[in-house]
Amino acid sequence: MTGRQSGRAYIGSFTAAGGPGITTASVDAVDGSLTLLAATDTTPDPSYLALAGDLLYAVSETAEGSVTAFRTDTTPVTPAGKPAPVDGEGPTHLSRWGGHVLTANYGSGSVTALPLRADGTLDPVGRDVLRHTGSGPHPQRQQGPHAHQVLPDPSGAWLVSVDLGTDSVRVCSLTDGRLTVHHETALRPGSGPRHLAFHPSGSHAYVLNELAPTLTVCAWDATAGLLKPLTELPVLADAPRGDAFPSEVVVAPDGRFLWTATRGEDVISHFALDATGGRPTLVSTTPCGGHWPRDLALHPSGRHLYAANERSGDITWFSLDPQSGTPTRTASLRTPAPSCIVFS
Repeated sequence: MTGRQSGRAYIGSFTAAGGPGITTASVDAVDGSLTLLAATDTTPDPSYLALAGDLLYAVSETAEGSVTAFRTDTTPVTPAGKPAPVDGEGPTHLSRWGGHVLTANYGSGSVTALPLRADGTLDPVGRDVLRHTGSGPHPQRQQGPHAHQVLPDPSGAWLVSVDLGTDSVRVCSLTDGRLTVHHETALRPGSGPRHLAFHPSGSHAYVLNELAPTLTVCAWDATAGLLKPLTELPVLADAPRGDAFPSEVVVAPDGRFLWTATRGEDVISHFALDATGGRPTLVSTTPCGGHWPRDLALHPSGRHLYAANERSGDITWFSLDPQSGTPTRTASLRTPAPSCIVFS
């Protein structure tokens, strides 16, 4: 692979399930293959990662949830300061937005805004916590709020928080370090929204529902900060044979295709998008190459798709047909309990 390495990948994993923590891998520029380089377990259960410049941010999905910043100019990555508590339980997702890192805290049903210092490291002083309220009809999974994802919209004006427990998406503002709910969009009761992805045009958003294997297509108005559900579509061609818990949705950089992963059924669903992005059409489903695909990620080139198969302990990657968007399995790499993969 000499001379062909185009960048790095960082893999989060559940240390409580035997995962190595945060693993650094090289990425082949031509075929997208991964080669493991080194790992660090300094943060327990770093289940989700986010890159910003030369810093990598990792949640610790524990009852005492926290975020740690890591420097990526070392192999393995090394902490840049101490872990910053999020004042929430079980953070499952994080994003960097301007001068803050935001976490979605599943266990406590809240979102935390952690301020950053000028060098990008975490400053826990002045953090703000927005606590969700509400519930849903599912007797085990929706007794209270469960924030599962938080990310900025393409315009950079708003923050959206997806809550599985309340069947809703909150559109928030962040002013002077304080989070405020601008609007809450209700989705179908019992759908259990987990993750959301925006169309690159910024006109639509796609909410992947965990408790029903469906995708809710929404119109997005960045000027007004409003999310409007349009339709709900199945992500599987047939009725599930058993467990079917969708986990992640990603959209092609050119806006022509969309892919979802579903655990239990262990498949990747491939959708074609029309010119507006408002009408996804399910084209095919492809085995994910392992068991329990917790995360699905696109290489920045848009040519390769990666599934982090948590329970089978592997990362499987696929080449994507540039004309149809169809994924074709290329190879896989063994690594215990993977939960997330991001690319530099």
